Amino acid sequence: MKKYIKIFGLAIAAVFAAPTNAQDHDIYKNIEFKMPQVKETNFPNRVVSIEQYGAKSGGIVKNTEAFKKAIVETNQKGGGKITVPRGIWLTGPIELKSNINLHLEDGALIIFSKDFNDYPLIETSFEGLNTTRTVSPIYAKDVQNIAITGNGVIDGNGDAWRFVKKGKMTDSQWKTLVESGGVLSDDKKIWFPSEGSKLGYVSSSNFNVPDKISKEDLIKVKDFLRPVMVSIVNADRVLLDGPTFQNSPAWNIHPLMSSNIIIRNLTVRNPWYSQNGDGLDVESCKNVLIYNNTFDVGDDAICIKSGKDQDGRDRGIATENVIIKNNTVYHAHGGVVIGSEMSGGVKNVHVSGCTFIGTDIGLRFKTTRGRGGIVENIYVSNIDMINIPAQVIGFSMFYEGKSPIAEEGDTESAKTAEKTYPITAETPTFRNMFFKNINAATSEEAINIVGLAEMNIQNIVIEDSYFDTKKALSIIDADGIQLKNVTMKFTEGNAATIYNSKNIDLTTVKFESSKTPIIKVLGNKTSKIKLPKSINKNNISISKDVQKNAVL
Repeated sequence: MKKYIKIFGLAIAAVFAAPTNAQDHDIYKNIEFKMPQVKETNFPNRVVSIEQYGAKSGGIVKNTEAFKKAIVETNQKGGGKITVPRGIWLTGPIELKSNINLHLEDGALIIFSKDFNDYPLIETSFEGLNTTRTVSPIYAKDVQNIAITGNGVIDGNGDAWRFVKKGKMTDSQWKTLVESGGVLSDDKKIWFPSEGSKLGYVSSSNFNVPDKISKEDLIKVKDFLRPVMVSIVNADRVLLDGPTFQNSPAWNIHPLMSSNIIIRNLTVRNPWYSQNGDGLDVESCKNVLIYNNTFDVGDDAICIKSGKDQDGRDRGIATENVIIKNNTVYHAHGGVVIGSEMSGGVKNVHVSGCTFIGTDIGLRFKTTRGRGGIVENIYVSNIDMINIPAQVIGFSMFYEGKSPIAEEGDTESAKTAEKTYPITAETPTFRNMFFKNINAATSEEAINIVGLAEMNIQNIVIEDSYFDTKKALSIIDADGIQLKNVTMKFTEGNAATIYNSKNIDLTTVKFESSKTPIIKVLGNKTSKIKLPKSINKNNISISKDVQKNAVL
């Protein structure tokens, strides 16, 4: 009898220890590449509350030690769920350890301290570079089997950290901000929360890294060294499921060099003016699921990265095997973005079933000379967009630099930037990307493809898609661009501008406009261009420097 009781007890324990919210069965359907099923988190049937460790709600008492004690003790006992009850819980940084599920119950709000003394400096990676920053409000390193779940809210108190540009605010907002304290830049166009923050800004020539002062002096600009809100480094089996993550000092959620990651059912928010206010940055990670999330942020929403320049190439870890499904993006610089920090490479990414509403750029692919790295095998389908103020699909290999064409068809401006550089380890590559059923309404520009003279963007296929935009199509320094069964309804500019590109097939593209569709073909490297048969030959403008018989 005791034997049967023991077996029954083990069965019950197995039920309670089952994987947290098993994956949706169709998440792997219609994936174009082979990838292993993501390993899920699995926690012991042990539940404790932070209140058991002396935590006090109300948003006045810091609960840093209560969180620490709960996590350390639960970890030492083998792991389990740590609950955060309804209430406002003020705290300093929270360090997650292996086998911990931090669970926010309905109505729970974790808000992080504005006291910068709570955040020591650490060696880390930020924007793809090895650097020094303050520790993140939530951080985990060298761990496995961790989760943040529930329906509560996690607030990074980012407004205490971020500098703000005047141009991103209304006059009344700017006046209120200035009157709140802080200091202004010498030209009065940037507000900083402190003198230390301003000093860090003027001490930086390389974006957010203060490289004009010594490492020993970084403590003087600590206020400037804003952390990402959730930093997960070198982890395996990670689950983020349910909470709202908002108001981060810099990037919101940043898994780095990690594997078997599931990110679902999240609301990710930042003020639209937030500097570096990305939603999710997946960097040098493998086997990742991102689905059923909503983003409304100040910078790129869902970003795929793998390190920047030499630091990224030295790391040499690509981001690969990523499935992104059924996400909604409101304000963001880009809906789904690859780059510009992609020096370790990106491959095998599936994106489908997403909706972008007023996002600056819909599908954004960006890099620049000096990055190196290869981005390839990207598959995007069934994407709906509306009110996109820039490109619906945008490729730029001149991020941080000048585009070869300042104005549509302006060959003189193009010649100033078309210099060819040697192909080296610093030369980035975009190739083998496939788009199907992309639909955009009332937006600015349909497709803009800008490659490098020495390394063209290669093998891009867009099919069965409809674009209702002001501007239509630009293709610059590209090789192997096919648009199949694509309709472009546009109101301004040319139907298409093609510059120094080859193997371009627009045979089945339908251009709709109240004016006569004009196609311009430019550049002495242009060859093998197939244009729509519906376009009158008199409406095709071919510059004198184009190769003879380039237009087939």
